Amino acid sequence: MKHFMLQFMLSAMLLTACMAPYKHLHPLEFSELKYPFPVKYLTLKDDIRIAYVDEGSGDKTIIFIHGLGSYLPAWQKNIRELKNRYRCIALDLPGYGKSSRGDYPYGMAFYADVVKQFMEALHLSPAVIAGHSMGGQIAMTLALLHPEMVEQLILISPAGFERFTPGERKWFEEVVTVDGIRFTPVQQIRANIVNNFYNMPDDAEFMITDRIALRGARDFEAYCYAVVQSVRGMLAEPVYDHLEEIKQPTLIIFGENDNLIPNPYLHGGHSRTIANIGDEKIPDSQLVMIPSCGHFAMFEKPADVNRAIEGFLK
Repeated sequence: MKHFMLQFMLSAMLLTACMAPYKHLHPLEFSELKYPFPVKYLTLKDDIRIAYVDEGSGDKTIIFIHGLGSYLPAWQKNIRELKNRYRCIALDLPGYGKSSRGDYPYGMAFYADVVKQFMEALHLSPAVIAGHSMGGQIAMTLALLHPEMVEQLILISPAGFERFTPGERKWFEEVVTVDGIRFTPVQQIRANIVNNFYNMPDDAEFMITDRIALRGARDFEAYCYAVVQSVRGMLAEPVYDHLEEIKQPTLIIFGENDNLIPNPYLHGGHSRTIANIGDEKIPDSQLVMIPSCGHFAMFEKPADVNRAIEGFLK
């Protein structure tokens, strides 16, 4: 009994310590998020308003697409370095960050079409498309549906190389819900984000504080809906069986210690196994594995990622 009580007290102390730094966070609206570069806006059809940053110049343009639940600041360490050689554009997908939220048909083809419209409006075609996680699956979808828009692909810890059965898809639908995301407790929010890294850098803390502070935002429920529908879109619109049809030169980057790919609950195993699938199936690809690195490779190991990107684009 004493042992149980001691464990309980230690757990309570750890929980309190975890929550303490976030007690005094002021609620944020999505429009109040602080971004590392000046933000521009572009309105597409159906009044979809896209927030984006546009930095640097060069003979190639890189368009950066963030992952599930994320936003364009995730690319800041890459843009700061790569803008010295290339034009670097990162956007918030509809439903995320400072872009508009609504009753959109969220999914991979929808997001690919949004990126296509965005590129056409800014006369960016063709361009290098870089995608992280879900953004990688969106990038591949764009390359498959509109190959003329994509000059080269950069896939960082991409979704899409892992196969899910109908039963596993059903499990996802039951587990990932609007209320589940909306009412995620503070300690779990922190754990979810920390799990994206092998060793989370101190300067990634903003990802946690932003996510916690946004819980009271007027359109937070609409963000949660976008996340849920995005997950369903990834499962309903797989690219696995079409990887051989991707003809663009493709750089694949994975952290060797990715805790999210392969899915730890359904499959388990090592990220290299999944990375090898994409590398073998995509005809013109090269694979870079980064040691001591998790799912958020471009933020955790930006020097390694930037070096790989520069070598690939040269």
